[in-house]
Amino acid sequence: MSKIAPALREKIRGEAGNRCGYCLSRQELVLAVLEIDHIIPTAANGSDNEDNLWLACRACNTAKGVQTEASDPLTGRRFPLFNPRRQSWWDHFCWSDSGVEIIGITPIGRATVVALDLNNVISLIVRQNWVTAGWHPPTK
Repeated sequence: MSKIAPALREKIRGEAGNRCGYCLSRQELVLAVLEIDHIIPTAANGSDNEDNLWLACRACNTAKGVQTEASDPLTGRRFPLFNPRRQSWWDHFCWSDSGVEIIGITPIGRATVVALDLNNVISLIVRQNWVTAGWHPPTK
C-alpha cells in the first residue's frame, strides 16, 4: 500500500472540492471518508506523484480497481477512463433530467460510466434521496 503524506492528502482534498472526481459525491453526503485515488493504479505502475492522485468515493475507487481504459458502449472502441485531475467532468458527463443518473456524453464519459458502474442501483437510490432533500445534483 502506498503512503501519501497527510499534507498532500489535504491538498488533493481541497483541489477536488471535497468530492469524488468521478460521481461528484460530496464528503458530507457519503458515509466513508473519500479516498485518494491513483488515476493510473500503482498495480499498473502508477506513481504516488501528485499529478497521478485525486479524490474518489469508495464505490468509484473500488469499481475502478486497476482499470485504466474501457469500451465505449456506443462504438465498442476502447478509451482511457476519465481523468479527474486533467479533464473537466462537465465536458464528459451530464446529469439526467431527474438529476439521478450520470450520462456519458463522450466516448471517455460513456466508457467511464460503464467501467465504474456509476449508475448502480444503490447509487441511483441514494441520489434520488439527495434530489428529494434538495442536495443534488451538483452544479459547476
